[in-house]
Amino acid sequence: MRIERDSMGEVPVPEGAYYGASTQRAVDNFPISNQRFGRTFIWALGVLKASAAETNLVLGVIDEVQCKAIVAAAEEVMAGTLDDHFVVDIFQTGSGTSTNMNANEVIANRATEILGGELGSKLIHPNDHVNASQSSNDTIPTAIHVAAVAGIEQNLLPALDALAAALRMKEVEFDDVLKSGRTHLMDATPVRLGQEFGGYATQVSKGASRIRAIVPELQELALGGTAVGTGINAPDGFASGTIARMAERTGYPFVEAEDHFEAQASKDAVVSASGALKTVAVSLFKIANDLRWMSSGPRTGLAEITLPSLQPGSSIMPGKVNPVICEMVMQVASQVIGNDVTITWGGANGNFELNVMMPVMAHNLLESIDLLASASTVMKEKMVDGIEADTKRAQWLLEQNVIIITALVPVIGYDKSAEVAKKAFAEGRGVREVALELTELSPDELDTALNLRAMTEGGVVG
Repeated sequence: MRIERDSMGEVPVPEGAYYGASTQRAVDNFPISNQRFGRTFIWALGVLKASAAETNLVLGVIDEVQCKAIVAAAEEVMAGTLDDHFVVDIFQTGSGTSTNMNANEVIANRATEILGGELGSKLIHPNDHVNASQSSNDTIPTAIHVAAVAGIEQNLLPALDALAAALRMKEVEFDDVLKSGRTHLMDATPVRLGQEFGGYATQVSKGASRIRAIVPELQELALGGTAVGTGINAPDGFASGTIARMAERTGYPFVEAEDHFEAQASKDAVVSASGALKTVAVSLFKIANDLRWMSSGPRTGLAEITLPSLQPGSSIMPGKVNPVICEMVMQVASQVIGNDVTITWGGANGNFELNVMMPVMAHNLLESIDLLASASTVMKEKMVDGIEADTKRAQWLLEQNVIIITALVPVIGYDKSAEVAKKAFAEGRGVREVALELTELSPDELDTALNLRAMTEGGVVG
């Protein structure tokens, strides 16, 4: 151990740790979940601290030697080589001050080491140099937005676009597969399997569009508001200069928040983003659930499609194969929906000039982004690409469906059509056969009116 000091006194810290006294106090105070901030959030902190150091140099807050050492250490944070030293639990002080100080101390000690000093000697000071012109109250919300934008742009949107494209390909492939539609889980008029997959593709595409719509709001950064939104201790030009450098570093068009009081007192952009993620989760749940129903069986269920066989499905029943990807997606969707509940309640707890639920909101938002990205990729590659239609099975089930009588309603009326349908169902006979007995329609007229493909194309059949 070595001894580090802060404003509250001395603290023993592991000898090789780059963090210092403030971080160690947080580790001791919050042994809660053993969950830590992930790679994207730590990267965002590195981006912020490197950019802030460069701006502070221009503004005369730190000198060139200090700046170069801080930037070098912050770039190591960006690269992930110092991740093991970010040790503070997610469940901590609501401002995220412990995590901001964790970053400040790691960068300060690594920068001190780069300059030839001993860890803890503070050649580079975590507050005076690394955190210069900043507060946890503006750096943490800034890092949340930066990490969310990166996760969405780099991972989630490409995954959703690829999934939508795969579903659209199945729409074309299955265009000729006629099957029963279903409402209330009960037989309904015919549809084409391709139409169902087209609906799924549109769901995913619209979800991606909803997420794209929230990105500009996430690109607004709170940096510059410092403690309460007034910008105290931040020199003129610090926020604009640092944010411009962050945009250049990342390639994302970040801008300074229009209103720093809104940006720090509320987390409405995070709540809104989570709502868009929840909507995507709901869509994926619906699609996955439909696919497992359509593939149910294979002998005693619907079995209109077959999913790729990926692994044995039972430890006791030989030959059983389950829709495991569907089940994974449904669990991911459930987690994202739960994350949204926490984020929503966290957003409600912006008290006066600061939200005090930021760490858990950040964790849940970034987890939702990562989960949806990974689940969408796996769903596309391990399931959707390999789905096959059982055309004969779908056709056979459709032929048992007495609801095709709906196409005769414009010709013989609702009551007569209901009579035909009930008799066909009760006697286990086909609609055509019973309609030939109970109506004056000829076989040719019935064939025209009961054209299954035409039923899927709208309008009055025949």
